[in-house]
Amino acid sequence: MSDQPAASSLAVRPDQLAAGHRRAVCSAPARRADTGRALLPLWAAIPIALAGGLALDASFPSLGWWPFAFVAVALGLMVHVGRGLLGSFAVGAAFGAAFFFPHVSWAGAFLGDHPWSWVPWIALASAQTVMMAALSPLITLAYRWLPRWRDSLVTRLMLLPALVAGVWMSRELVLGSWPYGGFPWGRLGMSQSESPIAPVASWVGVTGLGFLMVALCATTVEAARYAWRSPSRWAAFVPGAAFMILLAITPQFTTTPAGSIRVGAVQGDGPAAYADQHAPGAVTASQLTASAPLESNQVDLVLWPEGGVDSDPNADPQTAQTLSEAASRYDAPILMNAASAQHDGVYNTSFLWTQDGPTASHSKRNPVPFGEYVPHRSFYATIAPSLVELLQREYTAGTDSPVIPIADASVGLAICFDVAFDEVIWEGAHDGAQVYMFQTNNADFRGTDENLQQLAFARMRAIETGRSVINLSTTGTSQVFAPDGTTIDSLPVDEPGLMIADVELRDGTTAAVALAPSIQGSIVTGTLLALALLAASTLRSAGAGAGRSALLLRRPVG
Repeated sequence: MSDQPAASSLAVRPDQLAAGHRRAVCSAPARRADTGRALLPLWAAIPIALAGGLALDASFPSLGWWPFAFVAVALGLMVHVGRGLLGSFAVGAAFGAAFFFPHVSWAGAFLGDHPWSWVPWIALASAQTVMMAALSPLITLAYRWLPRWRDSLVTRLMLLPALVAGVWMSRELVLGSWPYGGFPWGRLGMSQSESPIAPVASWVGVTGLGFLMVALCATTVEAARYAWRSPSRWAAFVPGAAFMILLAITPQFTTTPAGSIRVGAVQGDGPAAYADQHAPGAVTASQLTASAPLESNQVDLVLWPEGGVDSDPNADPQTAQTLSEAASRYDAPILMNAASAQHDGVYNTSFLWTQDGPTASHSKRNPVPFGEYVPHRSFYATIAPSLVELLQREYTAGTDSPVIPIADASVGLAICFDVAFDEVIWEGAHDGAQVYMFQTNNADFRGTDENLQQLAFARMRAIETGRSVINLSTTGTSQVFAPDGTTIDSLPVDEPGLMIADVELRDGTTAAVALAPSIQGSIVTGTLLALALLAASTLRSAGAGAGRSALLLRRPVG
């Protein structure tokens, strides 16, 4: 007899061997906590994503149900687990639409009663939704790639939440910076301006706070997935619970008291909207009327809102004389704002006006695209000529320091939309601002949530920088915030009024102001680097698997 094994007993056909190898390779991700299977079918994921977007909007004013932000993020993460890239785009679009369309519905009020007034709202919300959807597949890739690289409880409860949070916040930073300077409205961290974890922003900034929120939610989602297989695994929730407690007990970073300044902040409630029809000087007259009590109340500074003067005091001698006479009657300078032609353009400018004229000024850094200027005007005029023709303003972005000296104080400024941009706030703190005064004009958005959303920005800026903040609007709501975000005084919406407040000055820099730029850069750089390394690892693994399959198929049998 031959000593060769019988071919019929040991030989394996190549197609059988390849099939068996494919089964072994494909079963590994399934054994590792469902890395390749969607947590939810698409038909269920879409409505859950919609619910998440609506919950995120509810966490902001006017509802201000800040705990809903955590619910929103958890839902927004669950729908991406195990999803295909097209499905991830779909659920990202559903989440974005459910959030942005109600959140910026106030944009439809900008053009007043114009029959096409809905266009700015739809265009803005649609653009933000598409961008969010386009970047959402990165969340799915994070959930797919990291467990394939190394699947352990530490990976699931620590590394994966950090990566997912990095992707979420990188997406938020892209939306807040591009195109045309971006639209940093509706940032996750800003939803917490009245929550117990708001002081965390004084350590890590608004982006850092948002990162920690997403990481906490991702940790909780992973703990729930782990514990779902066995109730005895409840201990997986301990890290998330400890994380939440740590956030809740973190105190605000302290700054140093440096005296106070007495400010008379005036909300004139004049016809200051872009679409308002009014006689020349009507807005200025409303400010003068509401400021009359200051003639018998001594203050160090009179503060007027954005657009509180409706003619250029540099070009109109009568307006300049009116302001100088008012400053003389109040025996205090007026920090006022007007559109002003200077050098090579027209700027949205705040002036410190004394009885002898202006002594300092600052121009808005980030004019609102399609609100204060039209980028690529000729291009958009071919698409919507009637709407582009309505907007005759072409403001130029300012470049000067957002800090001006007033008496013995240094005042940081952020004119309306600028309050949403971290760089303006940080620069003010680095340039020595001891208090912030935010001038805004909410008249374009009467009857909407826009002014309350902006107040949340102002409150969070107080906490983040450890500085008092006066947020003053032409039409309200106006408020004075202490350095810890506590409301000192306020004026109701759509009513003229005056606040006289002794506002505390502070010196020193919070950790957020010192570290937040580096934190943002580290989040984006670290996230992109991690995704690139995981992609390379995934490709190598796929290549190695294909090589092993080819080797087995070429190996002689029998």
